[in-house]
Amino acid sequence: MKTLNIKKPLIAWLIIITTAFVASAQDSRIQMSSLDHLAAKASQTVDVSIDERLIRVAEKLFSNAKPDEKEIRKVLVGLKGIYVKSFEFETEGQVTPADVEQIQSQLRGPGWLRMVGVKSKKDGNFDVYLLMTGETIGGLAVLHTDQKELTVVNIVGPVDLEKLAKLEGQFGIPDLEIEPTKRSKKNDEK
Repeated sequence: MKTLNIKKPLIAWLIIITTAFVASAQDSRIQMSSLDHLAAKASQTVDVSIDERLIRVAEKLFSNAKPDEKEIRKVLVGLKGIYVKSFEFETEGQVTPADVEQIQSQLRGPGWLRMVGVKSKKDGNFDVYLLMTGETIGGLAVLHTDQKELTVVNIVGPVDLEKLAKLEGQFGIPDLEIEPTKRSKKNDEK
């Protein structure tokens, strides 16, 4: 009976410690399943889900012998996932403010910082968020909305913005118009 009395507090203590640890860990994965209902209304849907296991496989597909592919391999090192959902519609008003709020509410969580915010009546809204873990970027999210489109890009894991430009157009990631700095252009020429 005494053994049971010692185990209960120990188990309770372990549960509390584990819960606190899990709660304090920041997760850069955005939950996008709330947008799945939009696929039925969309004229075009893109759904990319590349987890860490598939990223490791993808790394092997790019050659170290080709400079462009070598750069892509460098970007993929350390990433935990690449997730994209994009919907294009024939008519306006298919995306509700509640759909957008489902994503934005997650991006207001601890550690997330909005790096870019563009609002345009012509081109829609474009926001780029970074999940900061100290001085390190632990994830990235891009949200683009306009009258006939909704796109969410989520890169999970450490992100080097200078190297990220190499992923544009790969794995369903749209052109984010990330331009290397002058310093990195000089390094690319070497």
